Amino acid sequence: MYIVKTRINHGSIHCKTKCIDGIVNHATSLSFSNRQKLGYTMKDATDVKKKTTTITFRFDTELIDKLQKEAKHHQVTTNTLATQALKRFLEWDIYQPRVGLVSLNKPVFVKIFQNLKEKEVIEIASTLGKDEMRDVVMFMKGETDVNSFMTWFEMQMLNSSVHVSHMVDDGTHTFVMKHDLGKNWSLYNKIILELIFEELFQKKVDVKYDKNMFALRFSE
Repeated sequence: MYIVKTRINHGSIHCKTKCIDGIVNHATSLSFSNRQKLGYTMKDATDVKKKTTTITFRFDTELIDKLQKEAKHHQVTTNTLATQALKRFLEWDIYQPRVGLVSLNKPVFVKIFQNLKEKEVIEIASTLGKDEMRDVVMFMKGETDVNSFMTWFEMQMLNSSVHVSHMVDDGTHTFVMKHDLGKNWSLYNKIILELIFEELFQKKVDVKYDKNMFALRFSE
């Protein structure tokens, strides 16, 4: 059994154990016009320094071994991986049974959406999809302003194995979501985002999509 003393902040857990440092990078692009491309790089959460607190946890040796092996496999520190696991549990997993979120294998999910007609996708997104997303955000975040909504939306995408980019340029936010879940799923999210921005935030959002990704842009 290991006794690990850690220093915790919002971005990382600093362990007094030997760890492997690393950064996971991804890149992609989606055209808004013939000349304009959007790309992204995901950085290690430890880039942002926060106030820290020291705390000691007692873990089974087997759990520590698994944590270190996974960290090495994903080329991140054990601190980063442990923080990601705790953050996901506290901000996402504990809410799933409360708000009725379910998990499906990717091939099953893709097949279901592929079999829907475009009219059906628009109808579902415009009614049930929009209302459910709004209510879930309110339950999990406690408010539904633009910032809390997009923080939740980005977290939902990441927890659905979607690659996410968020860029800010002179007050204009651009998000790119690479998912490989099919055109209907992109359309589904496009409709929901446009309606929520119009009805809740009274803001215009520009959403572009194809079968592999969708991107949205809006101003503060």
